[in-house]
Parts: sequence; C-alpha cells; structure tokens
Amino acid sequence: MPDFLDEAQLALQEQADALGRRLAEIDAGPDYSQQLRTEIRDLSKEAGIFSLTQPLEYGGLSGTSMDLTIARDALGRWNVGHLPGLFGPSPGLLGQASAELKDAFLDRYLAGEISGGFGFTEPSDAERHTWARYDGEDLIVNGAKSYVTGGSDADFINTLVELEEVGPAMILIESNRAGVSVNRRFSSIDGSHHASFIFTDVRVPKTHLIGKPGTGLSRAMQQVNSVRMAIAADCVGLSRFVCELIADHLKHSERDHDKGHATRIQFGHMRTQAFAARSSTYRTARLIDAGENSVNEVMASKILATETIAALVDAAIQIVGGEALVESHPLTSIFRRVRATRLAEGPTDVLHANISRGYLDLDLGRI
Repeated sequence: MPDFLDEAQLALQEQADALGRRLAEIDAGPDYSQQLRTEIRDLSKEAGIFSLTQPLEYGGLSGTSMDLTIARDALGRWNVGHLPGLFGPSPGLLGQASAELKDAFLDRYLAGEISGGFGFTEPSDAERHTWARYDGEDLIVNGAKSYVTGGSDADFINTLVELEEVGPAMILIESNRAGVSVNRRFSSIDGSHHASFIFTDVRVPKTHLIGKPGTGLSRAMQQVNSVRMAIAADCVGLSRFVCELIADHLKHSERDHDKGHATRIQFGHMRTQAFAARSSTYRTARLIDAGENSVNEVMASKILATETIAALVDAAIQIVGGEALVESHPLTSIFRRVRATRLAEGPTDVLHANISRGYLDLDLGRI
C-alpha cells in the first residue's frame, strides 16, 4: 500500500477494506437482483463509503481524488469493486447545470430515483457529429450515439452535440422525448448495460444546455477523466487481488514449487508491474487534488493500470492452469471485466497518441 497516508486516509482505507471483506462473502450472481443491489448499497452506507462521490450540500462527503482512489483500491483488492451500489451517484455534469436544471433532475438523480447515461461516441459511419440548432426557446437535435454508457435504463442522456454556429455543447435529453429512439440495447463483456440512440428532430428547451455553449467538449472530458481515474484505482486493487491469489497458489501447490525459479521470477515480475501501476495512480490522485494540470497523468495512469491488470490476469491463468478457465474461478470473471477496461474511456493506443499530442503540441502535463 502507498506510504504517507494521514490518519483520516488510513481510517478510510480500513473502512473500505472491512467493507470489501464483508462483500466478498456475498454470493453475487451476474444479474444483480434489486435485493442484492439494496443490500450492497446499505452495507456501503453503513461503512461510510457510499457518499464519498456525493457533494457536501447534498449530504455527501465530497471525497477527494485521493479518497476515492484509496476506497476503490481497497475494494478492488477483494474483487468487489465492480458491484453495483457501492458508490452513490455523483452530480457529474449535472453539477455544472443551471439552477433550473438542477431543481428538475439533480435531487432525484442523487437519490437514485432516476438514472442517467452519457452520450459521447458517434457511429463509425456517421456523416457528422450529433448536432443541434436554435429554434426560438428550444434546440432541435439530430444525429446518433452508438455507445451511450449506462443508456440501457437511462431516464436522461447527457449528450455531446455540435451546436450550429457555436461549437461543442452538452445537452440533457430525456430518453422519453419525442424523436428519441433506442436503436439497440446491449451488454458489454464486463456485464454492464448500454444502448445506442437515434435523435430525430428532438425538441429540447435551451435551458437543458449544461454550462456555456461552446465548452461542451471540455466539460465532457472532465467527466471522462474522473471515470478514467475510477477505472485505474479499481484495476490497481484488482492487481493486488490477483497477486495475492497467485501467492497463495504458489505457497500451497507442490507442483508449482517443483517448477522452481522460473515461476518465482514470473511472480516477481507481476508484483513489480502492480507496484508501478499503483504508484502512478496514487501520484496522479495527489496531482488532481493539488489542482495541478494532470491531463496526461490521468491517461498514463489509466493505461498503466488497465494494461497491467490484463497482463497479470493472463499470467495468473497460465500459472494456475486449466482450473482458472472454469466459470466458477475468480480469474475467469476478472479476465472478462478487465478486457473491457482497455477500451473504456479511450483505447490504449488512442490515449498514447493523446499523451504525445498533449506534450508536443499543447504543452500539457509533465510526461
């Protein structure tokens, strides 16, 4: 674990670790019944973890980036960080909305009464980005989003559009508005549920704009960066889980002891990779909390954490052997989940290209 945690951070680490230990004892099937979701949420609230993602003015704890990294790392260590209901809904983009929009949506969203999706990605064959134009007091939206995160059951979608003659803008669009249609619903390999949407002359009040028109892309990227850090923190926790699983396997398997030095070298390499990814993620969390420009560091941490856990799981399966391919083995479900993380919120190759652009062209970040 990282050094230099203060007393409050150490206490949070213990709280999250204790919660992870309790949740690891729950038989959580892949469908996550409403009863299970409620049980997980109640245990998280009891442990003081649930409200870390929620602001003080709404009764939350307003956890820092370091707080959230500590909590997610500790939960990942028990292979439970993916369970639904661990963290309360955060305001996200709605936190930057007008008072009118907050009054209409934010309270109900934070209370879990309604759910939202995030529409960022257009279909690969789209002729243009999803766009909008002013029409009196309304906006008319057309286009499509091919991968709306959380869109399968969303009551509204925070949608990035190109506002004609202005530039990128974020608009909140209710999923039941006339002209909004779900093209398809789908589950990804990690078990999460999403959807693709088509917008056909959707009329939305211009009060549904989130923030100043023309700043939509930067607002969207703030949301993306927070998710990237969440993914990184969960992956470094999972790296601990995998390393500990393999350590236990090696200590109790005479067959692997007979393999001797080669397997021990491989295990040492796994631990070294995990250490590097964890160090990067914690350092980046500190930079964020210090208000430093950390655009490149966030991308690097997400790359290191996701590529590391993918390599660790693959190595672990090779060490354990065929038993690790059985559906009931934890490495099987982890293998599925972590493959998706290398694509979520930006594929690794795209992030590498963005880091180059940030350093060479935009003078952003330290790496």
